[in-house]
Amino acid sequence: MAGRIPQQFIDELLNRADIVDVIDARVALKKKGKEYVACCPFHSEKSPSFTVSQQKQFYHCFGCGAHGTALGFIMEYDRLDFVDAVEALAAEYHLDVPREGGGPPPRQQDNKQQLYDILAKANQLYALQLKQSQRAIDYLKQRGLSGEVAKAFSLGYVPEGWDFIYKQLGTSTESIQALNKAGLLIEKDGGKQYDRFRDRIMFPIRDRRGRIIGFGGRILDQGEPKYLNSPETPVFHKGQELYGIFEARQAVRDLQRIVIVEGYMDVVALAQHGIPYAVATLGTATSQEQISRLFRIVPELIFCFDGDQAGRKAAWRALENALPVLRDGVQARFLFLPEGEDPDSLVRHEGQQAFEQRLSQATPLSDFMLEQLAEQVDMTSPDGRARLFEMARPLIGRLQDGVFRDLMLQQLEQRVGMAKSVLEQHIPALEQPTHQAVRQRADHPHQIKITPQRQAIALLLQYPQLAETTRIPEALQQADLPGIPLLLQLHRVILDSGSRSPSALLERWRDTPEQDILNKLIQLEIADSEKPEQCQVLFNDALRQLLRQHRDRRHDQLLEKSRQQPLSDEEKQELKALLQRD
Repeated sequence: MAGRIPQQFIDELLNRADIVDVIDARVALKKKGKEYVACCPFHSEKSPSFTVSQQKQFYHCFGCGAHGTALGFIMEYDRLDFVDAVEALAAEYHLDVPREGGGPPPRQQDNKQQLYDILAKANQLYALQLKQSQRAIDYLKQRGLSGEVAKAFSLGYVPEGWDFIYKQLGTSTESIQALNKAGLLIEKDGGKQYDRFRDRIMFPIRDRRGRIIGFGGRILDQGEPKYLNSPETPVFHKGQELYGIFEARQAVRDLQRIVIVEGYMDVVALAQHGIPYAVATLGTATSQEQISRLFRIVPELIFCFDGDQAGRKAAWRALENALPVLRDGVQARFLFLPEGEDPDSLVRHEGQQAFEQRLSQATPLSDFMLEQLAEQVDMTSPDGRARLFEMARPLIGRLQDGVFRDLMLQQLEQRVGMAKSVLEQHIPALEQPTHQAVRQRADHPHQIKITPQRQAIALLLQYPQLAETTRIPEALQQADLPGIPLLLQLHRVILDSGSRSPSALLERWRDTPEQDILNKLIQLEIADSEKPEQCQVLFNDALRQLLRQHRDRRHDQLLEKSRQQPLSDEEKQELKALLQRD
């Protein structure tokens, strides 16, 4: 079983990696003075507020507050967990990721690669079976799908029977365990194994890196369930993934909008008819995390639902989840289809041009929300308009501050006949979104107080070479001052590891209570990187101030103690020495 990734390897990887190269491969950077700039990839903006410091190996957006190391950027931009981000960065530098022998597996990884491998093998078998099954081929042709689109989405077929995959891939106890963990087998009472999917068209579900993480299977004839999905597994989480997102990004280099539909066949049919930018949820409501992720890719989302009551209910759930992540520069709209139609049937009936015309006329989220609420009240009476405001108030309160929120208030003002200034007094304070990439300007590092402790830590973090040229005074090593333990630990880590990369140092404190303050301190502009002597002077000055603080505090402690009880001979000598210094 694979162990943890050695910390030494992570240090070496970040020492080798250049954050400018890492980010520039994903977002075009321009040199501006000592730093590099771009329009932030995590929120919509017209003028660049996203900066990358090559010296600090750190990025920061002054617009939304996003910040971090090269690894942090890959995690945020590519939506990877820490281990996957390490593997992705290592691959860019052609390095193999080692594992500590015999150690526990990384956080909930549990040998994921074995699951990716067996899912890929299953997909190859399903694709081969599709080519050999005339019945499955006829079904897809009847649905209007070509061989090209079937290949683009890697469609497959699993034959009838209870043991196709079991016989093909269950060649050992270890492989059977992997098949169960990947959701391809089900174990009956008594230990007997059988295939989860039987006689179905298979839709492989890929993650953002193109790896197969699960399947959706559609029955060919009548039967229930019509669609059967993989269960939750270590690599497959329905509320986080979207069917077709990898294929959409492969098909359209510069995506501008994404259509969210409800079925796998809808995604494939739309692609067949020249609309390759649709994705589908995996049997669940569209989650806030999924919407936030999509807004990182495109500025416009169109939710496409049936026009019946169930469709409008699903649309309302999507609206509620979209509100906290909406921001200036992005747009969500809703398209409701005619009764009895779904995207698959409608695009086959009327073609690409007519369907895209419908998309262009989709209802903006603001209109859909207020119209749905207005239908529930009597807008001709003051009581009804007051009721509309009460229903809209908590929803608008979930929006981020900005132009869109102001426009929503203006629309509400027009409907209820109350001044916007009065409405704002009754709107609850903004509920802060939890997603890491959406932050407030209040997190700006220059708003923190600069103390000698923070100055010393910031300098040591930004210029690790100071640890070699400066020893922390012994008296200070015993000091009972805030921040001193972190300063000492950082100094020791630099000397022990030999790391000279600020980002490598930061990663050692990932997911710790000190992470936030270190992320702020690395952004402070304290010294000129081109004047190393200035860095040394400032660092020594900070240590002298800390030493003075420690001696003053110790002086006061000993005096206070002497008023209550006799001091020991050692304490008397210490107090005498402190008084002489004064």
